Amino acid sequence: MPNKLSTCIALIDQANQDDPKQTMVDGVSINNEVLYSQRMLSTLQGFIEDASEPLTLACYAQHVCRWKSSRQDYPEGLEGYLKWRTDLAKLHASTLAEAMQTTGYSVEEIKRAKLIIQKRKLKTDLEVQTLEDVTCLVFLNYYFGPFASKHSDEKIIDIVQKTWAKMSDNGHQAALKLSLEAKLQTLVEKALS
Repeated sequence: MPNKLSTCIALIDQANQDDPKQTMVDGVSINNEVLYSQRMLSTLQGFIEDASEPLTLACYAQHVCRWKSSRQDYPEGLEGYLKWRTDLAKLHASTLAEAMQTTGYSVEEIKRAKLIIQKRKLKTDLEVQTLEDVTCLVFLNYYFGPFASKHSDEKIIDIVQKTWAKMSDNGHQAALKLSLEAKLQTLVEKALS
């Protein structure tokens, strides 16, 4: 990994060190958002070869400092949810831009990474679509089970359908190769039928 890239990744990890939520992985406690970043990077690397540095950093910073903006601080309903998601995207983009600027990335590289992380031009920009695919794959692979355990089958089927609609054909193919628990696999099959 190029030195500038690894330095920027370290700055993103540093920004996530104050995350109050932790997860145990192989007997070691790790900040939730640091773990999420690692899963995003690993999934990206398995999904495509030779990702650009702006795309790699946008994937890694997808949830940077997410705990600073709680969904509970916004009104219930779709409008509140969308406002929260928009504000989160701006937080992630500004935190990423600051880390990239500190590391010496060009204005154009920073602009590109901000466009990707804010998912502008989804479906028309290959790198933005790749970020969306990787995000969906990470959700399905690591967070789908715990999420599904808290919601009705009907809601899960709806979420899978919405997730699927945001993914590319390559994303669909990768998702179908995931090893899901039997119940989750059944819900995915129902959603896609």
